[in-house]
Amino acid sequence: MPTAREALLDAALSALATLPWTSVRMVDVAHAAGVSRQTLYNEFGGKEGLARALARDAADRYLTGVEQALGSAGGTEDRLAATAAWTVRAVRTNALVRALLTGCWSERLPRPAPPAAGGTSPVPGRRRADPGPPTPAELLRRAGERAMAALDGEGRPRDPETLAVTCEIALRLALSYALVPAPEAEGEAAPLVRLVAGRTADAVSGTSPRAGARSPR
Repeated sequence: MPTAREALLDAALSALATLPWTSVRMVDVAHAAGVSRQTLYNEFGGKEGLARALARDAADRYLTGVEQALGSAGGTEDRLAATAAWTVRAVRTNALVRALLTGCWSERLPRPAPPAAGGTSPVPGRRRADPGPPTPAELLRRAGERAMAALDGEGRPRDPETLAVTCEIALRLALSYALVPAPEAEGEAAPLVRLVAGRTADAVSGTSPRAGARSPR
C-alpha cells in the first residue's frame, strides 16, 4: 500500500496529465490521494514544496532506470547501449525528466524554485532541508557516476579516465537522440552508443589498431 507521500505524488502527476501546473489545486490533489489537505501541507508545506518533490521524484526514477539498465546482461558497450535506450525512452515519455535533463521547462510543468534559506516554515525540518532538483549537468553527472560504479573493472574500458569519458559520451549522445523528433530514435541510439563506446575505449586507451598510424600524404 503506498504511503501518503507516494499517493500525493501520484495524484499530482495524474492531474498534470490534463492540467497545467498553475491550474492544479492542492485540495484536488489531496482528495484524489484520499488524504486531507492538512496532510498534504504537513508533507510538502505548500504547492512549491510539492513541485520540488515531483521534480526530485522524477530525477530519482530516471536514475533508478539507469541503474536497472546498467544491470542488464552483456559487456560495457551493451550495458551503456541499454542505458542510452532508457534515457531516450525516459525523455520522450516523461516531460519532467525531459525538463530536468535539458533545463527547458514549459509553463505546464511544476518548475520548482530553490528552497528559501532560513526563515520559518510550517514544514518539518527534514522537509525544509530537502534540496531542490538537480540541474541538467548534475543529473548527467549522477547518471555517469552510477555508470562508472557499475562498469568499473568489467570488460573494456579498464582505466578510470577512459571509463569516465566513455560514459559521458554515451549519455550525451543518448540525450541528443532523445531530442530528435523521430520515432525510431530509441532503436537507433542503442547500437550507435555501443559502437561509439567501443571505439572511444580503444582511442582513449590507445589500443586501436590505427592508433599512432601516420596520416596518408
